[in-house]
This record gives sequence, C-alpha cells and structure tokens, in this order.
Amino acid sequence: MTFPDLIGLIGVALILIAYAGVQSGRLPAADWRFSAVNAAGAALILVSLWFTFNLASFVIEIAWLVISLWGLWRALRGRAD
Repeated sequence: MTFPDLIGLIGVALILIAYAGVQSGRLPAADWRFSAVNAAGAALILVSLWFTFNLASFVIEIAWLVISLWGLWRALRGRAD
C-alpha cells in the first residue's frame, strides 16, 4: 500500500463514519460536524487521486466536497444567528 492509498482510505473511513453516525441517529445531518467530516474525507480522497487519477472518482469527490462545504457554511451560519 502506498502513502496516497493510505490517505485515500482514511478519507473513505471518515465519510463512512459520518454516514454511519447519521444512519444510527447519533449524529444529526444538520450538525456542523457531519459536514466537516465529510469535507475532510472528500479532501483526503482528492489528495490520493492526485497520485492515481480517476475522472469519475474526481468528479464525485469534488461534488462531495462542495456540497459538504455548503452544508458546513449553512450549519455554522445557523449557529451565529
């Protein structure tokens, strides 16, 4: 296993942990931590894709990152109100 593979797998683990948290009811989807963990996971997968590029994976991770950052912004903005 290469270092980029390890980074990508950590990213996958973060996304799966966040998803499991929502599905189990332990983490609300509107919680800023859900979006933050998803964004971090997507960013780590994108790092791994820098070394071994795959267009389909790149597109989904860019979308995942953008949506997660949007969710994070909304969650943090809601806390400030």
